[in-house]
Amino acid sequence: MRNLLTKAGVLGSASVALGSMLWSQKNTDSDRVASSGTAADPSSAYELKLVQVLFRHGARTPLKSIPNVMEVQWVPTLLEPPAHTHINHVVTDLRGGPRPSAPVEDSYRRNTLTGGTFPGQLTTVGMQQLYELGERLRRKYVEEVPFLSSTFSPAEVYVRSTNITRTIESARCLIAGLFQQKQKGKIVHIFTTEAQSEILYPNYHGCKLLKILSSHRWAESSTLPDIAADLQSIHDALGIAAHQHVDFILIRDDMVAREAHGLPYPPVLDTWRDKVEQRAVEMIHYIYEPSKRENLQLCVGPLLHTMLTNLDEKVQGTSSEPNRKLFLYSAHDTTLIPCLMALGIFDMKWPPYAADITLELHQHRQTNEAFVKLSYAGQDHLIPGCSGVYCPLQEFKEALSAYSLTSELYQSVCNNTEGLTKP
Repeated sequence: MRNLLTKAGVLGSASVALGSMLWSQKNTDSDRVASSGTAADPSSAYELKLVQVLFRHGARTPLKSIPNVMEVQWVPTLLEPPAHTHINHVVTDLRGGPRPSAPVEDSYRRNTLTGGTFPGQLTTVGMQQLYELGERLRRKYVEEVPFLSSTFSPAEVYVRSTNITRTIESARCLIAGLFQQKQKGKIVHIFTTEAQSEILYPNYHGCKLLKILSSHRWAESSTLPDIAADLQSIHDALGIAAHQHVDFILIRDDMVAREAHGLPYPPVLDTWRDKVEQRAVEMIHYIYEPSKRENLQLCVGPLLHTMLTNLDEKVQGTSSEPNRKLFLYSAHDTTLIPCLMALGIFDMKWPPYAADITLELHQHRQTNEAFVKLSYAGQDHLIPGCSGVYCPLQEFKEALSAYSLTSELYQSVCNNTEGLTKP
């Protein structure tokens, strides 16, 4: 299996090298000339060719309220969409057919929070956060640099979301902010897929091996000595019974949701605020265990492969949509965290609502060489293994080759559970 994974990485690097050569050969002097449609910034040595944004949804209702702990009213008025976030859109499967069934969303709707709303629902606050992320992208890619059209164009923009209402609505709000609700009659298609084949979050249902490995790590994470001692102390302070299975990640989720909406939480949590954050991050770090390559491969390998393939196809000129300029992926904190780990830039801080990882593909104006620039939450990052913030494409590909998996290889690894104990 390790030989298979190594070989895949080598082939991927070779593909990028060949693609860069082809791109360099086929570009003429006219391609380097600045024009209103090619995002040419005269002050820059690089010309923008493609943008991919992977982002977390906005603020939401908690996934689960802490039992008997100063419950607040999660009322329906907290979920009202602002008029400026409306767009004409449709949710489909990846082929443009009817939206698949949504078992994850269905599981939320089997429960009701105090106040009458469902868990995990995007709120008005969250909708505004994504609208503002769209506005930030508009300033950068429409106004400051004329890369995208000022009106939504399906030829230019591809939108994919997990099949969960809060991420679908987050994608809608981002598009509304990015294009200021200007569609010229074009319907925004938000593409989703069935739960079994989802790659926009660690898929415990579609990957047997990931389910086994992660279930054990989840169970162990609350029993680590320091975490267990603090958890017992906070349980005592809040009056939480042991059988209720409330861990730091759940406490943090409820607490952050309340903070985002100005709702109160027990005063005792004021003194625990930083500790809750620290322990929740330590738990998720233990669960994903980034020191073991296979764990991150199973969490985000197919997603990274997809994003790298988008870069390759743009460079090689093999995309079925040659005018595509922007890929949007609406996802979760549990998507961003393992991606940041694979990129080597996870800072042991939980990604906030509406956080984004943005990949830009650039072409050097003089050499025609392909470069990738990555930012997280609006800040550029130097990726380990890259020689600069503008990272040569082959270096970037090699930096992620240990974690990127084709769908075929992913399925092969996922089904290799021989000798492992099921959860």
